[in-house]
Amino acid sequence: MAVQPEGTPCWADAMFGDVEAAKTFYGDVLGWTFGDSSPEYGNYTQAYADGRAVAAVVPPMPGETGQSQWCLYFATPDAAATARRIRDNGGEVLMEPMRVGDLGTLCLAREPSGAVFGLWQAGTHEGFEATAVPGAYCWAEVFTREPEKADTFLTAVFPYRAKEIEDDAVDFRMFDVGEKTVLGRMRMTDDFPPEVPSYINVYFTVADCDEAVARATGLGGVLRFGPMSSPFGRFAALSDPQGAQFSVIDVTTTAGEMPKVRDV
Repeated sequence: MAVQPEGTPCWADAMFGDVEAAKTFYGDVLGWTFGDSSPEYGNYTQAYADGRAVAAVVPPMPGETGQSQWCLYFATPDAAATARRIRDNGGEVLMEPMRVGDLGTLCLAREPSGAVFGLWQAGTHEGFEATAVPGAYCWAEVFTREPEKADTFLTAVFPYRAKEIEDDAVDFRMFDVGEKTVLGRMRMTDDFPPEVPSYINVYFTVADCDEAVARATGLGGVLRFGPMSSPFGRFAALSDPQGAQFSVIDVTTTAGEMPKVRDV
């Protein structure tokens, strides 16, 4: 795939205390295979779906602790300029833009309501080599208790056009780059335990949602929601055995009519 437009999700990775266990879990649930680890880059290890790079796993840095979580990266043509906009609009830069050899430049940040994300300025590594096919990234949503903060920040930092679902029962917003919808934002309800912070939920495509859930729970994963059929596909939310939250979706199994949306 070519370098993606600014603000488009372009890569995902996660840090695991037990990388081999993570490889076993995601290899079985998502069908991933794995390349060699890169000692020069902290044993960063790419995951492949049908031979195409779709994500990566990495062990923690020496002395680093904390629960595993997936990090979504957004494409930027200029990581330093985007980092300045992050600061100017109430966000926090957690890792300054850093070149990773000739692969590209990365930056880690936190938006004002608390969700952590990354920036990627592509070099030779342009990001996902496939999306929306079994094993690959498909979609992502910012889950937050402070949607006003997140919405204002996202549209100030990235060239997004916002729209929302016309449904009083749900507070869900979507963000477009050009004519393509690239990101969702969901207000967290009281169903979420209070200790769960804002986060970005990453969806991976599967051929059969129910089968993927059965595999995940059989390997020690926890089913958080679903499976549920929707106009976008049949999906479920899970936590892996090391605590990283993610979702799976079968985009070929749909039910119901697409919701009405309005520009905001």
